Amino acid sequence: MKPSLTQQQLGSLCAIGAAFLFSSKAIFIKQAYAISSTVDATLLMALRMASALPFFLLICWLFRRNNQGIAKRDWALLILAGLIGYYFASWLDFIGLMYISASLERIILFLYPTLTVLASSVIYKQKLTTKTLFAIVLSYGGTVLVMLQEQNSAPQQSHFWLGASLVFASAVAFASYLLLTPRLIHKFGSWNFTGLALSVACVGTLVHYLLATPQPIALIMQLPMSVIGYGVGLGVLVTVLPTILLMQGIQRIGASQSAMIASVGPILTILLAVAFLGEQLNAIQWLGCLLNIVGILMISLSKNKLKH
Repeated sequence: MKPSLTQQQLGSLCAIGAAFLFSSKAIFIKQAYAISSTVDATLLMALRMASALPFFLLICWLFRRNNQGIAKRDWALLILAGLIGYYFASWLDFIGLMYISASLERIILFLYPTLTVLASSVIYKQKLTTKTLFAIVLSYGGTVLVMLQEQNSAPQQSHFWLGASLVFASAVAFASYLLLTPRLIHKFGSWNFTGLALSVACVGTLVHYLLATPQPIALIMQLPMSVIGYGVGLGVLVTVLPTILLMQGIQRIGASQSAMIASVGPILTILLAVAFLGEQLNAIQWLGCLLNIVGILMISLSKNKLKH
């Protein structure tokens, strides 16, 4: 019994660590934006992915034997998944954070499990259960509460609805990525797939930056060291490390329990935003956050039960 208990504890600690680090992403981004007006989403994404790429290439090299006998179609799907899930979705998210609070961004992004459920019901023509519909209503109702309260409390905030729409589009893109992953993980293996997909996303991001920026190297050289520090932190502490921790957690305690632990993500982001960004939520916004979390948790746990 003792070894299994140790595995359980270690898995839980890994999942908690991953949730905390993922939750800090918006804080890093907001802090970097506040330092210099020259910092935009494309530049910050390039710093993040350039820092993360060596680690993901190392994972690819360690699991390179898993690439034997893979069909070209699967390689094409993997490239598509990497570009959608961790390049395009992240880029939309980074732009959206220029216009809305870190707290709201996290709550909107947290809707992605509802999008995978809705898309699966359409693709596989499955009728949604009453419990699932209730969970979806809770999630979106809570999110709308938070959005309306933030918009009303800061009516002078420009491009609020644009920012919220971009972050929701990011959630849609990430949900699309999740729909592609089960087959690819089966083909490539979980670690190998993660390394390959994220390496593709890193390369896509860097190509985007080089094409979109007139003097890409000179611009980075002129940045304050604090901005570069946040970019490296986004790559190593908010991308590589939590990805590894989450996979370790799932291997030890399973997807269902990991999902339950991950549900504290929005609350962690809000607490960090209050502590480091000076953001504040009123009672109605906290209620909306709670409704969002309860709904998403219901959906995540029901999905994992179906898998088992």
